[in-house]
Amino acid sequence: MASTAARESRRAALAPLLNEQSPADALAVYYALHHPADRSEIFVHHSEALRRADGFLVRARTGMDLFRPLVTFRADTKDAAQALFRDGMIPSRPYYLVAPESLSGWIRRYLSISETEIYKIYRFVAPLTAAPINVLLVTGQGPDGTPHAEIRSAASQAGAVAGVNWISPRWAEIYVHTDPAVRGRGWGKAVVGSVAQQLIARGRMPLYVTSDTNEYSMRLAEAVGFVDTGYREFVGQAIRSAED
Repeated sequence: MASTAARESRRAALAPLLNEQSPADALAVYYALHHPADRSEIFVHHSEALRRADGFLVRARTGMDLFRPLVTFRADTKDAAQALFRDGMIPSRPYYLVAPESLSGWIRRYLSISETEIYKIYRFVAPLTAAPINVLLVTGQGPDGTPHAEIRSAASQAGAVAGVNWISPRWAEIYVHTDPAVRGRGWGKAVVGSVAQQLIARGRMPLYVTSDTNEYSMRLAEAVGFVDTGYREFVGQAIRSAED
């Protein structure tokens, strides 16, 4: 893990590029400042004219995709973006790239992109009334100590499970998987609601991120008490050409 001094130095360098209070920057803040140092590398681009950092790129190994490192970045100019891609992405290797939709033009210009989607970022707003308790709900902790909830059918073992993709001092992103065979029973809502409430109890603000074409997932989020922040992420597989 990075030392406190190194972490604070990095935080200071990246401060002009990130808003730690914004859901739009929550994922980038986590990977730039809080992801384990032995599983991530950060590349910073400095502007001589501005005399400060004008871009950064993080390359991280995660449990979400074992074969493609995650890449996220910020850049004030196209030159900063191009330099960061060249420094931080190994040619011909695929990466799972996540960045603000506003930067997608530079991504498409300098990288080969496939499997692209636009993701909506939802933020949890506690409902006025408590959700009904599902007696089948089992709560616990994942291997990393983060909240976990699941419901399983005794007959088929089909069910719904929710947990946490990543957690920072302020934010946490929830994931959910509901088997098609049990959709419509409210199990997805129950497990997501449980994890959201556990995160609130820990002092974290839950986020829920989903494709803008996934109607089921969007309805689930809104039913639990999440609201659309209006922020969008550009997501896809990215490869830098060896000729770049």
